[in-house]
Amino acid sequence: MAQTCGRFAPSPSGALHLGSLLAAVGSYLAARHVGGRWLLRIDDLDPPRVAPGAIDAIQRSLQAHGLLWDGEVLYQSRCGEAYRAALERLRAAGLTYPCACTRRELAAIARAGVDGLVYPGTCRTGLASGRMARALRLRVPDAEIGFYDAVQGDYRQNLARAVGDFALQRADGLIAYQLAVVVDDAFQGVTQVVRGVDLLASTPRQIYLQQCLGLPQPDYAHLPLLVDRHGLKLSKQTGASPLDDTRVSDNLWQVLTALALPPLPELRGSPPAELLHWAVAHWEPIRLAGQAAVQVTET
Repeated sequence: MAQTCGRFAPSPSGALHLGSLLAAVGSYLAARHVGGRWLLRIDDLDPPRVAPGAIDAIQRSLQAHGLLWDGEVLYQSRCGEAYRAALERLRAAGLTYPCACTRRELAAIARAGVDGLVYPGTCRTGLASGRMARALRLRVPDAEIGFYDAVQGDYRQNLARAVGDFALQRADGLIAYQLAVVVDDAFQGVTQVVRGVDLLASTPRQIYLQQCLGLPQPDYAHLPLLVDRHGLKLSKQTGASPLDDTRVSDNLWQVLTALALPPLPELRGSPPAELLHWAVAHWEPIRLAGQAAVQVTET
């Protein structure tokens, strides 16, 4: 059997915060618990969103917290050729089509789905006269895609009804996240995807792409999100504080507790390597079963 391989793939739009540390720690523990590899991938597909210095800051924070990855870091910005090859395979199979719709046009006619608007199929049978292609979409079936999630349990989604034909290449020419993540996971040999539950609704799209491209399907586990006292997800958009790399033991204690792995009292103040060693041995995702959010108080 192939060795388990997990990964952490942050977007360098800013420094890590407690919420992103939880995702990193969860994916690290899941991989190391079974003696697997753990990789770091930088999701820098969208150059305007890359904050100056963020990539270095992310790597420094991970190292300070004892989260040491295997092998070289993969940067999505350097994988354009692989993404274009995957697009060409899908196009040659008749699975894609050009779309001329603007966001404003869709907002006026489309209904809400699980993750934004459900594309109504306006351009599925061809572009209207005089319209120019803006994006490239994937045809999806009117059928359910289901999988078992190690934390959230059975999950099923009808792609046509919940999402519609989704974009693989955006109007600005950039490759969409859904395609990039599938290509990258297959290239890196990722067998285990552990990430936040906010990406649960994306997973059926990624599984369908894996099927279309003949790629293996990893195992999935979607962790609960850290939320503030108002129930808002800790994120850069909601002003979550950057990690303080001088308080690594306290940071790890908080996220391990949120992952239903409160360390032994005698481990209070222990260095990251000792805390992580204990947590790797005791990792049990079933403790988080069905949880979508955990409230934390940032300090």
